[in-house]
Amino acid sequence: MNMLLRPIALGTLLSAMVPLRSHGQAPALVGYWHNWNDLGAPYIQLDQVDPRYNVIEVSFSVPAIGTSHQMEFTPSETTPSALAGHVAALQAQGRKVLISIGGANAAIHLDSDAERDEFVSSMLAIIGTYGFDGMDIDLEGSSVAITGGSITAPTDATILRLIGAVNTIADTFASQNGSQMMLTMAPETAYVQGGMSAFGGIWGAYLPIIHALRDRLDILQVQLYNSGSMYGIDGAIYEQGTADFIVSQTEAVIQGFNTGGGLFDGLPPEKVAVGLPACGAAAGGGYTDTATVRAAMDYLLGEGPQPGNYTLAQPGGYPALRGMMTWSINWDAVSACDGAYGYAENFERIFTGISTGNAELPDAAPVISPNPVVDFLRLNEAVHGPLIVRDLSGRLVQHLSGNGPRQLVDVQGLTPGMYLLEAAGRLPMRFVKH
Repeated sequence: MNMLLRPIALGTLLSAMVPLRSHGQAPALVGYWHNWNDLGAPYIQLDQVDPRYNVIEVSFSVPAIGTSHQMEFTPSETTPSALAGHVAALQAQGRKVLISIGGANAAIHLDSDAERDEFVSSMLAIIGTYGFDGMDIDLEGSSVAITGGSITAPTDATILRLIGAVNTIADTFASQNGSQMMLTMAPETAYVQGGMSAFGGIWGAYLPIIHALRDRLDILQVQLYNSGSMYGIDGAIYEQGTADFIVSQTEAVIQGFNTGGGLFDGLPPEKVAVGLPACGAAAGGGYTDTATVRAAMDYLLGEGPQPGNYTLAQPGGYPALRGMMTWSINWDAVSACDGAYGYAENFERIFTGISTGNAELPDAAPVISPNPVVDFLRLNEAVHGPLIVRDLSGRLVQHLSGNGPRQLVDVQGLTPGMYLLEAAGRLPMRFVKH
């Protein structure tokens, strides 16, 4: 992502958001936070980030001048101790704060085992100093390239060292903290879906890294911008900035696809987020308007009609899709950027509202409150017949039988997360259980 112009990745669901899937169950709103002041997207204090962002990626840790591996990070508009305090304050609210490495302007490559080890020690020092929950890998340009091998058996030494370094950092973090490090990745489309076009150089170059680290990876958030056109798994070509691009490129990383380096085995939807720019000014290309984003997301989540030409390979979509990412929080905060926090607001509507779909949908759902809820949900009108609670994968988790009128639903026994409450003949109702 571009530190100034170009993205990288990326009131009031928030204080309400629950912890994340491997790191909790709530849908993730991931945002990149600039560690610099930009005329178009001014610096904001980390602890003032809109509460709907429950995964914050601090941008960026970069190599020291003259190296490609000795990582550094220094707050630009505050002190290290103050920033560490801001990180702790966000974590106390149940949010995750990660350090992102790279960006569009920083080349990171590990050309020897000694450089690998220095990369590991410098990253562990940064993570420890600020108390970050983990790291985000946003390597672009010459940082990642492949010259041979395959997705499952890479041969490039720099890629093998990077995979080994991340594993060592994660293992050390777990040993020191007694919990798993959170890991996210924000590659550009060429490095992932581009593997359908070619396998070499940057094309498909992230695929061996994703494959090797898939068990550690919490969220893959491909940058669906600054991309140009890309193949979908149906063999057609789709242009950035459209609903078809969002849907096709997202399903590709879930379903998997063939490449010259072998089959890329897709990721479960709970590890996949849709990465988009907050507005046109935040990206060099690929901005998608709010209504189109919502239409694409509703279709992906199985809650709305097909918005374009691309047809999902999996009917019913992916209700467990992890969430959305944006470059960037700073841009989203600017009122001239589709309204102050317009991206966060759209995310909130998508993941807590119900798509209206078409005229043949069931009757409107009752209003439920409180939402999020701790013990009892209250419906604003009596509902007759059974009530069913499902998780986002569609699994039945609670069934209240009987035909009498009901306005209270006991959810004390549910684990924290997001669920759907269904009543016969009515639209399902999303709610978050604390």
